[in-house]
Amino acid sequence: MAKYSYEGKAKDGTLKKGTIVAASEQLAFSTLNNQGISVSRMTEKKPFKLEDLGKLDINIGGIPPRDLMIFTRQFATMIDSGLPLVQALDILATTSENKYFGKILFDVKERVEQGTTFSEALSYHPKAFDALFVNLVRAGEIGGILDTIMNRLAIQIEKESKLKRRIRSALNYPIILIVVFLGSMWGLLFKVIPTFETMFAGMGGQLPGLTQKVIDTSRWALAHATPIFGIFFAIIVGFLVAWRLPKGKYYLHMGMLNAPILGPVLKKIAVARFTRTMGTLLSSGVPILDALEIVSKAAGNMVIEKALMTVRAQIAEGRNIVDPLAQTKIFPHMVVQMVGVGEQTGALDTMLNKIADFYEDEVDVAVEGMTAMIEPLMMVVLGGSIGTVMIAMYMPIFSMAGKTDNLK
Repeated sequence: MAKYSYEGKAKDGTLKKGTIVAASEQLAFSTLNNQGISVSRMTEKKPFKLEDLGKLDINIGGIPPRDLMIFTRQFATMIDSGLPLVQALDILATTSENKYFGKILFDVKERVEQGTTFSEALSYHPKAFDALFVNLVRAGEIGGILDTIMNRLAIQIEKESKLKRRIRSALNYPIILIVVFLGSMWGLLFKVIPTFETMFAGMGGQLPGLTQKVIDTSRWALAHATPIFGIFFAIIVGFLVAWRLPKGKYYLHMGMLNAPILGPVLKKIAVARFTRTMGTLLSSGVPILDALEIVSKAAGNMVIEKALMTVRAQIAEGRNIVDPLAQTKIFPHMVVQMVGVGEQTGALDTMLNKIADFYEDEVDVAVEGMTAMIEPLMMVVLGGSIGTVMIAMYMPIFSMAGKTDNLK
């Protein structure tokens, strides 16, 4: 007997997770189906053995988007050319430059050979193939358009990869500037100013007011160095702990969405990601309730995820998509109205893709605008702080030089 962990849906649509003990995987599937549970994923829970330690594959970051995109395009071409699915998987697994990905594809091939559907075989590897990928493949299998679906997936992966690069661009620049600012101030307060103070002490005389204030600030920082670094360390640890807790992460995500400069950019990114993914799912035949559940999990923001799940619940009660979407107050009025038009005309997927095209361009403009706004602001703060300290430090030197010239 073996133990299997599973995920699936009951007849009422609720998500079911748990473990089951059975003589084989097929019997486990059969037992759960008899209980009214449609299994989407099942893995055998093998007891860990010490000798298995050297056999473990560690994949922290999942499969790179580029590898996944190449796989989907090549697979679509092979299937469209009439190549059998198993043979296509074997070729791609053998020729994959990513050895870890190659092992995953070999496992998928073996499961398909044993009678598992392609989408179910993919679901055993959630790090490589997420819910969006698996559900689109399942829709392609049902509709007999697997090659078309794989091409859509390749486009989706490519656009999602570009969107992630824009997110990194939006976040990295201000973070780098803040780190540079903090590093510069640390160097000035703890290294540069004390050196000047020692030099001024040997010169004698009264220091200018600005110079004295800067030196007093440096003295205070040196005297309270331990508490300052303790508070700074506590803030970092607190942020990391909050990020790992669902409630803390939710409030951090909310703060990011409501941030003065960063918030509007992140909202545009959220709209672009939602409309692109939702449009791809609907155009592939995925039901709207399933599509909303998948999109919410792929949102990358817990506030948006909760909002979309609320929209899903209200649609399940018989409401249209417009009113619940407007109540989230995340999506712009124009987007909500265009979605409403798409729903009324029966072309919601087409409308969503058009919105996505528009907002992906808007994201580029927003990121450039944010960078253009933050750069001079940070330069003023950074340059002003360093400039003030440098002027304060050189004022006594200029004063002494003036006195020397008067004596002459």
